[in-house]
Amino acid sequence: MPPSVLPAAQLAVTAALVAWMITGFTRLPGRWLRWKMFCWATFTIVSLTGSKDGRTEPVNVYSHLSPGSFLLGPPQLQAVINYLVRSGRYDRMTAAAMSCPAAGQKPLEVTDSRVVL
Repeated sequence: MPPSVLPAAQLAVTAALVAWMITGFTRLPGRWLRWKMFCWATFTIVSLTGSKDGRTEPVNVYSHLSPGSFLLGPPQLQAVINYLVRSGRYDRMTAAAMSCPAAGQKPLEVTDSRVVL
């Protein structure tokens, strides 16, 4: 192999990786090698409170998600609230929250065990 081929190949591979890293964070979900998680993910910052028999206590929502889950959108939050109320752990759930989708922050509220956008 000629000595100039190896540096040219290294340069081509490096340029391809840099181009992939630059375009990898564009908002094209569903495409191969795209960071879909960051393009359309919805994060929810929530302080959830459960009430049962007149007593209230803070609830850690993430302890009720599957291991490794950290994305919590309004539908997933509603599913956790439904589970906690139906299982009898709490009679009612309330929260003040902020939903952070790709389009920007939106206030979110949980009243009478219902997520209200």
